[in-house]
Formats: sequence, C-alpha cells, structure tokens
Amino acid sequence: MSDTIKILFLGDIVGEPGRTAAAKYVKQSLAEGRVDFVIANGENAAGGKGVSGRLAIDLLRSGIAVVTTGDHAWDQKDTASFIDTEPRLLRPLNYPKGVPGHGSIILETSKCKVAVMNIQGRTFMKQLMENPFHAAINEVNRLREETPVIFVDFHAETTSEKIAMGRFLDGSVSAVIGTHTHVQTADERILPQGTAFLCDVGMCGPHESVLGREPSNVIRKFLDNMPGPLPIAHGPVRVDGVTVEVNIATGLAKGIERVSEIVK
Repeated sequence: MSDTIKILFLGDIVGEPGRTAAAKYVKQSLAEGRVDFVIANGENAAGGKGVSGRLAIDLLRSGIAVVTTGDHAWDQKDTASFIDTEPRLLRPLNYPKGVPGHGSIILETSKCKVAVMNIQGRTFMKQLMENPFHAAINEVNRLREETPVIFVDFHAETTSEKIAMGRFLDGSVSAVIGTHTHVQTADERILPQGTAFLCDVGMCGPHESVLGREPSNVIRKFLDNMPGPLPIAHGPVRVDGVTVEVNIATGLAKGIERVSEIVK
C-alpha cells in the first residue's frame, strides 16, 4: 500500500461548459488511477453565479469528493437551505457564527482521512468576514487531532494575502491553494516546512473568454460602465487544477504539479 495520497484540486468551475469539462476530467482521472481524491471549487457552477443544490449533487456524483465555494456562495437562493443537508458542500470557514453550512469536513478514504478547509480572504473582497488567519489556525488545530492530511482552498483576491496564508500555515497543513481570480499562476512550490502552495489554481471554463465570460460583453462593460448581461463564453474549454501528493503519516507534501488542459 502506498504511503502517499494524490489529491486533485480543480479551479473555479464556470457554468455548464466548466461543469461538463470538470466532470469528464475527474471521471477519467479516477478511472485511470492518476489521483485518489478530488476537490473542486464550484462557486461559479450555476451560470457563473453560485452553485445550486442540484448542481452541487451533480458535481459530487461525478467523483468530486468535496465542493468548495467563496464570495458567490449564496448567489443561488436555495444554497442557504441546501448547504446544511450536504456537508460535502463547503462555504468559507470565516463567516460569522450562525451562518448555514460548514467551512471544513473530514472524509474517510481507502488510504487515510482527508480534511478539506475553505477560507476566504478579506483584501479587496466585498463581504465583511472574520479574520481568516485566526479562523484558519484554530480550525487546523482542531482538524489535526483527527488527521494530518489537510487541504486548504483559500479564496482570495491578492497574491500577498495568499502567500502570507501559505507561509502562516506552512508545516501544519498539506496544501494551501488559492482560488478566485480564475487565472492560473506559475508559482507552485513546496514551502520550507512541507506545505504545497499555489497562488491561484485557475478555472474550469471556456478558454476564449474573460474569466469564463463572453469577451465582447466584458469589454463593453469596461468601456461604458453600464450594467448588462455577462453570458458564459462558448468554444473550447480548459481545465485548470493542481495535483498534490501527500505523505499520509506526516501530512506534508511530497510533490505538486499544475494541470492545464483543453478538454473539448
């Protein structure tokens, strides 16, 4: 039996094209034995605005073990009621007490227990959240009582806040991977104390787009600053993600590799 577990994390899933491409990629990766456990950020799955209960279930049925979110967590009106019934759909941990849902989960796999934690940054983000650093370390200490294998989705805008979080949690979690900007960065590395890090994992969505949206509509908005629809783009779809290999005994990363493929 291997002493490591390979975790695949897919970037923000955008609309139907992103859902279809992500599901296809996940099923193939699991069938071929390339990964053992899959996480995906699904907060843009419903036409780029949140994730409904039905779509969350579809993503989970495709083989994704945990769906994380971020600042669009509540854009679909049924999410607040659904999220309490499905613990594998996470919302950011650092919402105030009393908000529906949970910011972390521990799941049993054939190899080990895997914890997944979802946090949201505060710099240039609209929501008023609790301090993510205080929330993160308190939750990590709780999770480590049950497993050292802890994967963190840090949904944040700035590279500085993401890098700071990676450094802050270095050695206490398996990976800190950024989401939110939809643009994959090329700074993957294992930090000095053994935590895998990447500023932003990218997105699963139309390649010829602006963050998954039709370019002409986005450009128009930049030109006139007027409200209007921002439809999901068409054409080839890319899948952005990252695979992290983690030592089961220590919870520290042994390898990190970016994924970026056109799937249709």
